[in-house]
Amino acid sequence: MNNSNSDFTQGSIIKKLIAFMMPILGALILQAAYGAVDLLVVGRFGTTSGLSAVSTGSQVLNLATFVITQLAMGITVLIARYIGEKRTEQIGSLIGGAFVIFTVISVVLFVIMVCFPRQIACLMQAPEEAVAFTSTYIRICGAGILFIVAYNVLAAIFRGLGDSKSPLIFVAIACVINVIGDLVLIAGLHLDAAGAAIATVFAQAISVVFAVSFLAKKNLPFTISKKDFRWNRQCRRVLKVGIPLALQECLTQLSFLALCAFVNRLGLEASSGYGVACKIVNFAMLIPGSLMQSMASFVSQNVGAGNEKRAKKSMFTGIGIGLVIGCIVFIFVWFRGNILTGIFTSDTAVVQNAYDYLKGFAPETILTAILFSMIGYFNGHNKTVWVMMQGLIQTMLIRLPFSYYMSIQPNTSLMKIGLAAPAATVAGIMLNLGFYMWMKKKKEI
Repeated sequence: MNNSNSDFTQGSIIKKLIAFMMPILGALILQAAYGAVDLLVVGRFGTTSGLSAVSTGSQVLNLATFVITQLAMGITVLIARYIGEKRTEQIGSLIGGAFVIFTVISVVLFVIMVCFPRQIACLMQAPEEAVAFTSTYIRICGAGILFIVAYNVLAAIFRGLGDSKSPLIFVAIACVINVIGDLVLIAGLHLDAAGAAIATVFAQAISVVFAVSFLAKKNLPFTISKKDFRWNRQCRRVLKVGIPLALQECLTQLSFLALCAFVNRLGLEASSGYGVACKIVNFAMLIPGSLMQSMASFVSQNVGAGNEKRAKKSMFTGIGIGLVIGCIVFIFVWFRGNILTGIFTSDTAVVQNAYDYLKGFAPETILTAILFSMIGYFNGHNKTVWVMMQGLIQTMLIRLPFSYYMSIQPNTSLMKIGLAAPAATVAGIMLNLGFYMWMKKKKEI
């Protein structure tokens, strides 16, 4: 491990933050490309029902993936904290305990997604024409959920070590395999939504093999032994940090699933349009997302080293970076959203529905630069219970009621439904600003 590059307690904040963030951003872009490529190939070579199935099914897969990512944040934060505190001997048992936790989670997800895919599809109110396709997509992804979970856990370990480049390499390999798989299975063999699911799972499996091999050969500042792979006190620490984040992310993603169900009631074209828009939204949210993940590691190391002033400065630096890029993304989404949606499908009605949603969502690209940097800052301080609380308020009191109300209005549009996201984020910023000022007054941060 390069100690100079992975030591966030000294040197230029903006240079080190950007250097650490860019590989994370690259990995997130490639991860988003998974779903985007699936949707693109199905949209060009599959059916409208298959397109709707991938749209709805990927929302379910996103729920599992994002919750796992947030739970794994406990690993990232604790590894970075141990490095900052010069207690690297604790990391081996931390990783071993995490292995036990995420193996159990993988088994549970496997059973749910493989045994009850049709029930999930119906719960999502998938259009009748797409229920069978959606069920198949969910079942296949569930069968390979172990690889999807494993990749995200391994990425969390590398980022906790201050290495954000290795996960980028692994996901790049997987992305190439996924593209080839989509072309062969969907364009070549006409497997439609099932082909997209198979390609995704196979690509993730190859990515995990590369990641495990690399970790085994890496010059690590700690050792891992067989006795570390058991339930230990580190498990409780991981869960203490990760569970509030995972619960908050779970409810947030459930709100998006509910939103997907609201939209599905508007018909097949609206369902497909929303699915296309969500892929563009995923890309638009990558920079705030990478800032949040980077901030957690950056802040946690500095808190561990007792350098709170630098931790605060890194948060404001992250907000500045995010705002500049967020404004650029906003311009593209607002003024060129129809061109972006047209990449995924040639169906004029689907393109228009997708663009309508993007217009309502567009302000979110700027607002999340502020919100996610603040959340990353609090995650780095282990203030994950607060992060969960503010997320629940946003989800349950604003995003869900707002989107539902808009969806039942006469002559409603996806643009009005899309406004739910920025409305919730504005409230989140206000809540976090209040909490930051309160903590500052209490001199706890």
